[in-house]
Amino acid sequence: MQPDYPVSFAVEYPDRPLNRLTTAFRIFTAIPILIVIASLSGGYARWGGPSWEAGFSGSGVLFLPVLLMLVFRQKYPNWWYDWNLQLVRFSSRFGVYLALMEDRYPSTDEPQSVRVEFPYPGAPANVNRWLPLVKWFLAIPHYIVLLFLYLAAIVIVVLAWFAILFTGRYPRGMFEFVEGVFRWHVRVAGYALLLVTDRYPPFRLSP
Repeated sequence: MQPDYPVSFAVEYPDRPLNRLTTAFRIFTAIPILIVIASLSGGYARWGGPSWEAGFSGSGVLFLPVLLMLVFRQKYPNWWYDWNLQLVRFSSRFGVYLALMEDRYPSTDEPQSVRVEFPYPGAPANVNRWLPLVKWFLAIPHYIVLLFLYLAAIVIVVLAWFAILFTGRYPRGMFEFVEGVFRWHVRVAGYALLLVTDRYPPFRLSP
């Protein structure tokens, strides 16, 4: 049995015909919600594999303030945690939509088919106060692996695009692979950027 990692990510498989029209023009239908995400992240957004990674700097995900608070006060303010959690959930819904895994337009507050959870470190925080200074460095092996996984996921999404146009279905094997890359990405973000756990992320796509 593999132990559960505290940062979890899952997408409900759409066991139904997907909308072929919105799938065909997904890159265009996603533009309005992309503008919303870019505004939340201070105008910063970039392609980060199968998901649109936005908000990890500027006014997006709170990283540096949390790091300083953990080091000097050993505290993770509750509302900072709530902000990070909801922003990651929102950006994940957008990434899943862009990756064709969901044909419902991303909601700004409803979970829809995407589930993202990570623990509240507490105040005083139950995470090491000094480890956040080096987590970004310790996660380098994951960055390297994720780079190749992102490239593979992009190819899979393109193939899935054709599959949906011809069959209306997202092949389950392709779906689970892209979901696994999302999961890996969110786990690394939870460890190195969100700073919600000291447990090193596993090298696996599965839950």
